[in-house]
Amino acid sequence: MDPQHITSEWLSSILGDSVAITAERRIGDGLVGMNMRYELAVPAGSNLPRSIIAKLPSPDPTSRATGVALRNYEREVKFYEHIAPTVDIRVAKCWFGEWHEADGDFVLLLEDLSPAEQGNQVTGCSADLARRSVLELARLHGPRWGDPALDDIEFLQRRTAADAEQLQMMYGLFLPGFLATYSKYLDSEGVALIERFAARIIEWVDGRTMAPTVTHGDYRLDNLMFASAAGGYPVAAVDWQTPGHGQASADVSYFMGAGPLPDERRAIERSVIDEYLAALDGYGVAVDADDFWRHYCRDAYGGIIMSVVASQIVGANDRSEAMFAAMATRHTRHALDVDAEGLI
Repeated sequence: MDPQHITSEWLSSILGDSVAITAERRIGDGLVGMNMRYELAVPAGSNLPRSIIAKLPSPDPTSRATGVALRNYEREVKFYEHIAPTVDIRVAKCWFGEWHEADGDFVLLLEDLSPAEQGNQVTGCSADLARRSVLELARLHGPRWGDPALDDIEFLQRRTAADAEQLQMMYGLFLPGFLATYSKYLDSEGVALIERFAARIIEWVDGRTMAPTVTHGDYRLDNLMFASAAGGYPVAAVDWQTPGHGQASADVSYFMGAGPLPDERRAIERSVIDEYLAALDGYGVAVDADDFWRHYCRDAYGGIIMSVVASQIVGANDRSEAMFAAMATRHTRHALDVDAEGLI
């Protein structure tokens, strides 16, 4: 599936009425998938959208192979089919989704969330946007906190003791390539922390003991849409390629570790977490604040794992290097600030 397959005739057959594409362009910097915006002429009085987003496999062979091998394309289609209707977090309306098991090909037709604007992982965000983003996570985590039915949903990712050795192997495999590119952005203290973690990944995984819920898996600024002066929802989450069944603290720590800049994050993280826990209470979820804080601090390593591994398995360009450099430096600083190593 690629943009040449998205025609007026095909869209008409999917949407159930005659529409015509009047303009199209690629949007965003998706590293594993490709997003296209199509402006549409629709019949008078129709409730069909005047623009729509098509999400397709990446045109980069390395990124596409990664998306297929890691089941990113499959998981995103299945998230919209099976999980999105059961949680409260704001996501794009899905008009159509299809995934082909034989070759991993997929297509999603999604609501155009503009005039909301995409966050920027490179520049970071304000305290207000950080707070807004974390509180929205409660609307994902709260509805299915500790839900045993999630155990039977096979496509959700899980980080368990069973795959800890594989994770450790991947981290060790990709660490030299990561450091060859990104050590110049890190200080010696940060490089040493990243290197020491390679031997402690199994211990780190074994210490994750919070009740599981639905998680995003890559909840960061580039995957969030924020209201602009022209309008849009306050915040909406996109890129559901890594939905999981795991600890809520992982999503919160991952966002806070690299969303706000370090000085901003230090100033607000305890108060933001308190507000997040209060929002969970609205779903009848009572979490011990000290236990959540301990897991939140330990989970600072999640962003380091993402920086090391993901940077080596997607197509590289100037934007991706800038993004992974920002993530690596901030997540490493986060782990150091909260003494994540001392909690393994």
